[in-house]
Amino acid sequence: MQLKLRERLRAGIALGAIMATAAALAGSAQAQPAKAAPLFQQQVIFRASQDPGYACFRIPAIVRTTQGTLLAFAEGRVRNCGDAGDIDIVLKRSTDGGRTWGPLQVVSEGGGNTHGNPAPVVDRTNGRILLPQTHNQASTNGNSCSVPCQRSPHLQYSDNDGRTWTQPRNLSAQIKPSNWNSWYATGPVHGIQLTRGSRAGRLVFGVNAETWNGSRVTDDHAALIVSDDGGNTWRRRATDSWPIATNGTFRQKPSELTLTERTDGTILVSGREQDGTDLGHRTQTFSQDGGETFTNRFRALPDLYTPQVQGSTLQLGSRMLLSCPGDPDRRRTMMIRSSYDGGNTWESVDRGTVVTQDWAGYSDMVGIGGGVVGLMYEGGTVDARDEIRFARFNEEWLTPRRGPDPTTADRAPSAQRAKVLGGASTTSGRFGGAMAFDGANDAVRLPHRSQLKLGTESFTASLWFRYTSRTGEQPMLWMGGIGGGQPQFWLRGEPASNRVRALMTVRSGATTVRSASVSTTAAHNDGQWHHLALRRGGGRLTLFIDGRAISTAGVSGSVSRTSPFGVHIGQRMDSRAFFTGAIDEVRVWNRALTDAEVTRVRQTNIGPSTNTTLWLPLDQVTTGG
Repeated sequence: MQLKLRERLRAGIALGAIMATAAALAGSAQAQPAKAAPLFQQQVIFRASQDPGYACFRIPAIVRTTQGTLLAFAEGRVRNCGDAGDIDIVLKRSTDGGRTWGPLQVVSEGGGNTHGNPAPVVDRTNGRILLPQTHNQASTNGNSCSVPCQRSPHLQYSDNDGRTWTQPRNLSAQIKPSNWNSWYATGPVHGIQLTRGSRAGRLVFGVNAETWNGSRVTDDHAALIVSDDGGNTWRRRATDSWPIATNGTFRQKPSELTLTERTDGTILVSGREQDGTDLGHRTQTFSQDGGETFTNRFRALPDLYTPQVQGSTLQLGSRMLLSCPGDPDRRRTMMIRSSYDGGNTWESVDRGTVVTQDWAGYSDMVGIGGGVVGLMYEGGTVDARDEIRFARFNEEWLTPRRGPDPTTADRAPSAQRAKVLGGASTTSGRFGGAMAFDGANDAVRLPHRSQLKLGTESFTASLWFRYTSRTGEQPMLWMGGIGGGQPQFWLRGEPASNRVRALMTVRSGATTVRSASVSTTAAHNDGQWHHLALRRGGGRLTLFIDGRAISTAGVSGSVSRTSPFGVHIGQRMDSRAFFTGAIDEVRVWNRALTDAEVTRVRQTNIGPSTNTTLWLPLDQVTTGG
């Protein structure tokens, strides 16, 4: 009897311990909130077929009011999708975090002219929503404003959460200098109110403009517009102006500025760059004094791949987000990329999170609350201007931050190691080891450095390849931009056309673009090693295959300007084709090698020790960066 009692007591003590442990674990779980599940939801909020009276909607901008309402602005284009027709600024409101949207409202009616470039900003001290915008007379065809394009900044505001709006008032006397007498544009993207430092409470938005001297455009300007009295008066402060030469060339044309206040109070100013001789389609600077001045001139970001397009930035916790298309050639593949150092550096395109692979253009982002972000963007299956979509997502949906990529050596002077992407691995090569590529996502990408820009110089590129593919593009080496108008050169196999081909595109002056290509008469896809070299020099573009030279007339001009710039092995720059096979000993010299030197490289792998732009043996992969 006592034995049974002792057994019951032991069982009770054990059960109590188990229950206590379970309670402790439950308390611990309550103390550490469960991680949110990934969230991504998307819907169309503006489309001609669902919003009668308009042929097209473009130029999204979005803010969250002090009452938590989302205000989604757009240009409602009445007759067609042109930039200078009969255009209204329209609005839809959401009071449930973007899950549902109210009917279309006309905020600023063009009345036959163009009212556009919405750049809304919320004054959180009193709840007023201010709407800077730009007006101009419609052109005859409605497609574009003839140069010089006379455009003027205006302002409306709402004091009842966006339900009704004042009439637009002209701000030209306050923020448009008399010599900014051609193009002038507000935003288009949301403005900000500063929350830190001596300028806390200041309202800020970006503009860009051009100067006309009576016969041509002579300067481009990018500036910050500020108000310290709740939007009653405005002033132009930080300004960066860039001259345009008589032949139409210029270094940069920063425009369509998006602003984000960093956690240290610095303003990141990120803009679109279009057709300047500096490499890259994104440009940026900072302001550390509340928008009074820029810390330095705008600088282009050559390895941040985007097409020429507007974008948006937003702070989300410890990371900063950038929304813009990721295809460096055309407006498609809307993507969210992150910066973990306040916008000083940005994720490469292979690390971003793809929103859609459809056509995609302008965009804006807004913090909805609770860690949720709203993305409003132009998109479509046929054209980026088909519709305007709204997506809701959280940080858990974004691609997690990735550690350092494996690397391989670049033996050129002062070169950093190249990134090995997708799991590319070593294999036996023509000389020692080589790199094997699986045709799915394997590639080698070089970090940008100024020495990689070959410009108008002569050059020689050399590599060994081995493959058996019968279809598809087989990119081996790609340097420069992409697309029919971007300076570049590349070497690739085209087995379906039974050839290996090289193409070079150059730009001269402001607008002259020329291309030349040369190809073999066989695909050389027999699984054996073949040597390939491309030489530009002496007025000729020469392709060598296994020691045999094939020539075509050369074209003068730069192979590296005005575009995103990348150097890739085994990959097209836009990630739409990858090599299947092996590549060895990729080398580029910034001079034209002689026939004898090319032969020596092919036979012995010994080339000139000077003028080396890049040299990738591709014989080793090192993990951990």
